[in-house]
Amino acid sequence: MSTHKPSVIALLTAVFTMLLSGTAYAQTDSTNVVIDSLTIIPLDMVEDSVYQQNGQAMELTTDQQKGKRDWATWRPSPKRAMWLAVILPGAGQIYNHKYWKLPIIYGGFVGSIYAMQWNNQMYHDYSQAYLDIMDSDPTTQSYNQFLHLGNQITSANESRYKTLFKKRKDYFRRYRDLSFFVLIGVYALSVIDAYVDASLSEFDISKDLSMKVSPTVINDRLGHHPIKSNALGMQCSISF
Repeated sequence: MSTHKPSVIALLTAVFTMLLSGTAYAQTDSTNVVIDSLTIIPLDMVEDSVYQQNGQAMELTTDQQKGKRDWATWRPSPKRAMWLAVILPGAGQIYNHKYWKLPIIYGGFVGSIYAMQWNNQMYHDYSQAYLDIMDSDPTTQSYNQFLHLGNQITSANESRYKTLFKKRKDYFRRYRDLSFFVLIGVYALSVIDAYVDASLSEFDISKDLSMKVSPTVINDRLGHHPIKSNALGMQCSISF
């Protein structure tokens, strides 16, 4: 019996040692497997990918903000419309989307400029004719182009033509100056119209804004007679 005990103890010790070594090996292998399965990604690549994703998101957000404007609820700015009209006549009306006003504005400009140039030309022609008829030089007779066919200036009618040419000269000078002021007026009206039109874009023109006129009985509270103190009238009511 004494010879069997050491051998049994030695056998158990050997088995226990083998089990411990196998467990340690298995743990080492599992650790290696886990480490091998992990992929190391550099930090700069992670930052670039995050930056690109954020950049795309920011770009999409910016496009969404810039992209679609609701023109049904858009209202023009009065100050912007005024300054556009000051810089370029008609630009305020284009900004307010009132394109039908452009022919009126530019027609006023073209008409005023044409009238100013035509009256200025006639003023210079009659001024030269008046100067020629007032001097004694026979070579300067530009006034003859204003005479009717067959008419001539003589000593008998010279004073009448002098007065006529002077009146015509003053007449065309006055209308030349008036055409210039009309041009300034058209420019000022275009600026005022652009500003007022943009300001009135916020004015309520819905169906709730209405006025009703109906007959009514007006009661004079100071009178004591039930018939004489009442009168027929019209009642006006405004809803907004």
